[in-house]
Amino acid sequence: MLYAMYQTAADMMLPVRLWATAAGQTLSGGGAANLDSWRAASALCEMTTRATLTHRRPDFGIKEVKYGNQTVAVREEEVFATPFGTLLRFAKVGVAPQPKVLLVAPLSGHFATLLRDTVRVLLPDHDVHITDWANARDVGVWNGRFGFDEYVGHLIEFLEVMGPGAHVIAVCQPCVQTLAAVSIMAEDDNPAQPRSMTLMAGPIDTRISPTKVNELAMGKPIEWFEQNLIHRVPMRYPGATRRVYPGFVQLTAFMSMNAERHIKAQADLYRHLAKGETEQAETIKTFYDEYFAVLDMTAEFYLETVQWVFQEHRLAKGELDWKGRRVNPKAIRRTALFTIEGERDDICALGQTVAAHDLCSSLRPYRKKHYMQASVGHYGVFSGRRWAGQIYPLVRNTILANE
Repeated sequence: MLYAMYQTAADMMLPVRLWATAAGQTLSGGGAANLDSWRAASALCEMTTRATLTHRRPDFGIKEVKYGNQTVAVREEEVFATPFGTLLRFAKVGVAPQPKVLLVAPLSGHFATLLRDTVRVLLPDHDVHITDWANARDVGVWNGRFGFDEYVGHLIEFLEVMGPGAHVIAVCQPCVQTLAAVSIMAEDDNPAQPRSMTLMAGPIDTRISPTKVNELAMGKPIEWFEQNLIHRVPMRYPGATRRVYPGFVQLTAFMSMNAERHIKAQADLYRHLAKGETEQAETIKTFYDEYFAVLDMTAEFYLETVQWVFQEHRLAKGELDWKGRRVNPKAIRRTALFTIEGERDDICALGQTVAAHDLCSSLRPYRKKHYMQASVGHYGVFSGRRWAGQIYPLVRNTILANE
């Protein structure tokens, strides 16, 4: 019912946004665009036009990259695909072989393009692949379920497709699934087990320094989440009747945690537009264009993640199973481990990711290292100035040391 109500409201707003777009174009044209009152009206029209969510993956927009002293073209290649996800490669034209990296993107209400900056920084030195997850509302019910086990299975399959010698980097939520996948591969002596595993700001053990996110997950029984947050996809979409956790619900929850900051950002955007401060306005628009692009998660993946990772702490307690098999991080002996945390992370607090070191107890000390980046929050761990200038060099060195 909630999904249908949301869709109805979005449909009702469409004519308003179309009118605002046309009016804004008229107001911004000609000499009148220089008048303060007309600029203010044009800014209001643009704010109205932008008052919507999108459910399509934005473009990564990475068309070229610096390679040595030259600039080379970049093209996206679908290496392998299932209905629920694609192994996407950023192929560089005319470049010698480089270390293969699988970048594991979160499946938490946004598309893999949230890691655009992570990809852009990694790309000059690595053969970068990413997990490009599908929007569940576009996946027909005949394709079956996609839960925690299927996510881990996809990671194993993606690494096998990439072949021996790859490295894996997981960002945020999928650190748990990545550690599980590498554990299974190590126990099976899978030749495609990665040479190194970098876990960035992930909830390996959320019993440590619980954040507001952790407290919300623990505050209700799993039955409450299923009854109140799970809805069926409307009939107009390919995934009609599939049970999902809608992306717009997840976005609402995220925004409510920092409501004042988001309200201020929108007020700042209007002010910049009204004053003709194009560059400042563009920075805010770029962020929210990505932030307001949402995807739905399958009900089974969302509920299993909440219950197994945030409520029952199965991996941290040695109680996580994958397809009936106990996940045993002690089996990891050859994959180097690098964990990274942000000092001001209010989503995955300090201590939650480094907990992986105790679980991977068979790894020799020289194959394990940890880094805490001062003065960054959650997103600063994998995007922005400190990611590029301070964190990435350590990631690159970890990969090179294990080539």
